[in-house]
Amino acid sequence: MKATNQSTLPSSVSTKLATLTALATACAMLLSTPVNAAEADAAATSAPSAVDSSKRVIRLAQPKAATTSSNTESTASQPNLFPMSSAQPQTVRPATTQSNFAGTTRVYEPGPMTANGIDLSTNQFANIPTPKVQVSDISFVPTILIPQQSGSNGDQLDVSLLDDFIEDVSPNARHYPPNFPNRSQRYYTREKIKVLAEWIEPYAQSPNASYDVLLRAAKLNGMGRNLDLGSDYTIRGGKYVDRAIKLQPDSGEANFLYGMMLSEGGGFKEGKKYLDKAVSLGYTEAEQSLAQSDLLSDRRDNALDRLRRLASENPNNAIIPQQIKLAEEGKFYIWDIAAPDINVKPGA
Repeated sequence: MKATNQSTLPSSVSTKLATLTALATACAMLLSTPVNAAEADAAATSAPSAVDSSKRVIRLAQPKAATTSSNTESTASQPNLFPMSSAQPQTVRPATTQSNFAGTTRVYEPGPMTANGIDLSTNQFANIPTPKVQVSDISFVPTILIPQQSGSNGDQLDVSLLDDFIEDVSPNARHYPPNFPNRSQRYYTREKIKVLAEWIEPYAQSPNASYDVLLRAAKLNGMGRNLDLGSDYTIRGGKYVDRAIKLQPDSGEANFLYGMMLSEGGGFKEGKKYLDKAVSLGYTEAEQSLAQSDLLSDRRDNALDRLRRLASENPNNAIIPQQIKLAEEGKFYIWDIAAPDINVKPGA
């Protein structure tokens, strides 16, 4: 019996020693937890934080390193913060550490509003230079107002930009085939004709539309036809110029426009009478269109005679000599010449 008691005693003692060692290890780990927590909190608060979009908070400062480290050291050096009992262990809670910011927190607020927007000169945005703008190549378009209705002094239309566009692209698109310096300018012209033709369409459709409205609608739709925008442009262009001639039968421009559209579309006989009338009213370009009709009708000699006479009567016209050269070379389209460069802008 004594031998048995002696053999069991060392075993129980070793078991108790192992238990005490495990408890000591757990206590050491729990005591080190506040230090780790403080370091984690300091790392978390060093990153900038975001607030909802109603107030943008900009954190300019980092936590004070000295304050954070001192808090950590004091936490680790206080052994009585977490009293332990050998009878029953207690739940250990890490001490809460608060980081102090060395700087300030600034809230973004809109600057004072002026007639031109936010005034950047009030240093609302520090270290950002004030933009400087320089305007060059300034041009002015004269204001042109036309009556909306025929025989009425009431409502008027501002066609300033429309007339400026028509004048700019007419040398390139008024005759067939159209001629542009590049495909981009052709495309931009097509797109702008669509927009302007759609804008003037309700006014031109009116039974009382004025001569000025009808003539501009006819020009736009005629150019749209030359640029292959569809048969609707051909029909509308002929309809509007016919109504314009009925309002002003002695208009050289309206007679020329109608005769040109008919003859260049293949109606040489129908177009000739309008072109002849435009010539009688002193419209030089109508004679050029008659020469074009002669070429397309296999009357090249008549076309050359007409063009040479026009060249002698208009020595300052630089286009007619080029047309004579085309006819002498056996070509059929006297308007297929290098058109002047234009600068139609997309979305303008």
